[in-house]
Amino acid sequence: MESKLGKHKQRIIVTGGSGFIGSNLIKRLLHDGGYVEGNQIVSLDNYSTGKKENEIEHDNITYHDVDLSDTDNFDFFMDKPDVIYHMAAIARIQPSFEHPLYTFHSNVTATLNILDWAREKKCPVVYAGSSSTHSGIYKNPYTLSKFQGEMLCNLYTKVYGLPTSVCRFYNVYGPNQLTEGAYTTLIGAWLNRFEEGKPLKIFGTGEKRRDFTHVDDIIDGLVRCADGLTDKKRKIASGMTFEFGRGKNHSVNDVADMFGDYPREYGDDKPGEAESTLCDYMMATDVLGWEPTRNLKDYLEEKVNG
Repeated sequence: MESKLGKHKQRIIVTGGSGFIGSNLIKRLLHDGGYVEGNQIVSLDNYSTGKKENEIEHDNITYHDVDLSDTDNFDFFMDKPDVIYHMAAIARIQPSFEHPLYTFHSNVTATLNILDWAREKKCPVVYAGSSSTHSGIYKNPYTLSKFQGEMLCNLYTKVYGLPTSVCRFYNVYGPNQLTEGAYTTLIGAWLNRFEEGKPLKIFGTGEKRRDFTHVDDIIDGLVRCADGLTDKKRKIASGMTFEFGRGKNHSVNDVADMFGDYPREYGDDKPGEAESTLCDYMMATDVLGWEPTRNLKDYLEEKVNG
């Protein structure tokens, strides 16, 4: 499917717009294909993990500090959006064990608020699901909360006819990724430790395998998905779940090898995590014309040797 990026001016809401995925999405929407000439974008973020430094100064975008779980009327921010990218969530597995109520409030209640408002506005929603669903929805609070968000999307599509799509991501890395704290990912944490001269921290034996996806590929998939939802004639993406991953996985030890002859240290394994993740993105290719283009090894070689 050929992307309509830049062909039509749109009014867009991005939740979590100051976070890792959201900030890269906004950059794409603003600067690719002529969007800089007319699209209006609103970011809604409570800055729990989003950062002010990720904001882009531009006349076509406004940023709001708002808790989506405590708000069910978003008219103040944008009355009639053309599409909502719902990227906001309390992500990561380990913190959800300690804060299950916060996780469900932020991920499920917030999603319900967005979907019900979108129902009133007849506005399509692109929802960020989680690939951790494949390893078992009851392994941790985070995965169940994201799966419930997916089920809510399905409900609003089937019962109310609201165009929604679920997009599951696989271990995303790239610009604006978190590099420290409880919500950082492996690549961000390791690049930070590498820069600080600290050993790479490995939990368990290092033989767990992960499918790593560059954020640029994720953003391309999201934009194509929104195109499919807003196509008034076909709405080809509505009610569908798309997997966005590289389609190739690496053991954690393999990733450590990409840093060259660099020290590593091993610690106790983390509970609630999958032994292996591997994306099958055939549906995304068939329906959206999407394929990943970036490789983790190339990215790390540039970071480590550059």
